[in-house]
Amino acid sequence: EAIQEKATEKAEVVGQSGVTKLRNTSPERTGSYKSGWRLKRLGKGYAIHNATNYQLTHLLEKPHLQRDGSMSSAIVHIKPVEEQVIREYVNEVRRVIANET
Repeated sequence: EAIQEKATEKAEVVGQSGVTKLRNTSPERTGSYKSGWRLKRLGKGYAIHNATNYQLTHLLEKPHLQRDGSMSSAIVHIKPVEEQVIREYVNEVRRVIANET
């Protein structure tokens, strides 16, 4: 139980750092998309999402066909942060388990 509580605390801390990284690496046209990143509690876990312009996340991350027939270029900014947050969380949980046993 103690490990689970500490793991949940670490998830929140790592999640907030992920939100900060996404705000720093997101493309900025008006600033609304960039400042829309939030950390949301889902049951016992957390999710990072864009509260203001959630529709743009897929369009910016993946290339897609535009109205004029050309392909847009992808601005990959979510995937690297996602991978980094997962690595940080796994390392933190391993550290918590090592300290508790």
